[in-house]
Amino acid sequence: MSEESVTSVIQAMGGSMDDQQPELPLPFPELSGDLPLMPARMVNEYQYCPRLAYLEWVQGEWADSADTVDGRFKHRRVDKPGGNLPVATAMDQDTRVHARSITLSSNRLGLIAKMDLIEGDAESVTPVDYKRGKRPHTEQGAYDPERVQLCVQGLILEEHGYPCTEGVLYYVESKERVHVEFDVELRRLTHNAIDGLRLIAVGGQTPVPLEDSPKCPRCSLVGICLPDEVHYLKQHRLEPRPLAVAREQALPVYVQAYHAKVAKRGETLEISIDDKKVQTARLIDTSELILMGNIYVTTPTLHELMARNIPISWHSFGGWFMGYSSGTGHKNVELRTAQYRASFDDHTCLHLAIGLIAAKIHNSRTLLRRNWKDDHCDPKDLLDELKHDRRHCHRATSQAELLGIEGAAAARYFRHFGKLIRSNHDDGELSFDFTHRNRRPPADPVNALLSFAYTLLTRTWHVTLGAVGFDAYRGFYHQPRYGRPALALDMMEPFRPLIADSSVLQAINNGEVRPSDFIAAAGAVALTPDGRKRFIAAFERRMSHEITHPLFGYRVSYRRLLEIQARLLGRYLLGDIPDYPNFTTR
Repeated sequence: MSEESVTSVIQAMGGSMDDQQPELPLPFPELSGDLPLMPARMVNEYQYCPRLAYLEWVQGEWADSADTVDGRFKHRRVDKPGGNLPVATAMDQDTRVHARSITLSSNRLGLIAKMDLIEGDAESVTPVDYKRGKRPHTEQGAYDPERVQLCVQGLILEEHGYPCTEGVLYYVESKERVHVEFDVELRRLTHNAIDGLRLIAVGGQTPVPLEDSPKCPRCSLVGICLPDEVHYLKQHRLEPRPLAVAREQALPVYVQAYHAKVAKRGETLEISIDDKKVQTARLIDTSELILMGNIYVTTPTLHELMARNIPISWHSFGGWFMGYSSGTGHKNVELRTAQYRASFDDHTCLHLAIGLIAAKIHNSRTLLRRNWKDDHCDPKDLLDELKHDRRHCHRATSQAELLGIEGAAAARYFRHFGKLIRSNHDDGELSFDFTHRNRRPPADPVNALLSFAYTLLTRTWHVTLGAVGFDAYRGFYHQPRYGRPALALDMMEPFRPLIADSSVLQAINNGEVRPSDFIAAAGAVALTPDGRKRFIAAFERRMSHEITHPLFGYRVSYRRLLEIQARLLGRYLLGDIPDYPNFTTR
């Protein structure tokens, strides 16, 4: 094309050679096939943050915050359908429109919108969108994401034949109305947002997080997106703000009484034995329902727990983890696809396995150093040997070689584990003397506690991985076998000494569990129900213990840390960060 032709094209577009080339719209064709209509709210989210829209719409992520809960509460009136919206062609001069909670869609735009309120007459209808807060003091009267969402409603109304030139944003807290004109510039901004949203939805690539943005702290998905953490792990410049450490008030509810029943009564779980109420727990304070043995759960209770995404873990009476129930499961297919793809790549599997086992040996060494009780034996040589094992991990060239290194380190660790236990003077048949690790069945009280602690940790990781969107049965280090949650076993490796072994030591050394809390039969040792109850309390207390994250610098509980680590693994598999950062403590 000649220079004169280029000049003619630019001038025809209203510019000059000195102007910056204008942005050309890239409209999508009309929606067809089985592609779902996107909610208009997603256009608001895209205008606010493209990554937020992608996480919610494509990956199915969601988390409530105080703002989202308050917003639902303040929408309760307009969420109830009322009034009538007549067909556009049937309206005349006497028609008056006042309709609440109306849902309309447009295949051309690929969108569906639930409109809080529609007012007007035959000459013009006006969508009214309710917002929870106060009117912002901005030049245009409202922020762009809210204006764009309102304009989407106007475009959909026009698609259905209604004349619509403006909308209203009603701010509930300040009780103010802001009129928004659907002018050419707002329509252009809205169409660009719609096309951008549809583009990223079909693109399959997660947008990068905002960098040091003031939008992030109030975002309900900040603990899922991890914007500061992702940028820090990629650039190592700015330390993350403490965004992902909101205090969790909800805790697991354990039920182990023989023939107990769990029923829903209003907003509480009611636990009864032989039809006599013995305990209640508020649903809002319940993060998980854990059942041990023959426990009956009513159908309304199951429905409510699934609706609230509260998992139910099922254990045998002896404590073995049998599985868990939840709702429809996580919708993040992209994450599971990345997990499966990586699990078939030998290099990725070995790389992840090396990091996990090196972190496990590091944390085991730390536990020994902190809790050594034998004044007559110096642990220096043992600590040096474990440090050598950890370094040896990074030179492993195969999973089989790594397995041998892990086995040698574990043998060293458990050979001296008894030196972390205070001497006990129980006169009973059993004691806390520990010489070596054995399983299936455990032959002494310490091994029984370790096995039970690992069961609880496996269950915790199993549920956490499922909540994040992983398949707990496809791992990278542990080989997949029928019924084995390989990824849960992978992820728990660095946390065995920090959570499980530490819980065992605390329960024994603090006198919470005594040798009399165990029974021995046929060469096996098991906890009594009362002993199991006290150890569960020690384990859950350890899960709630707060530590300072060595990379990010903020305080976080182990319970929350497991979720952060699971999400960081997802960020690595999806290409957001260059490597998975294992958790190690000093």
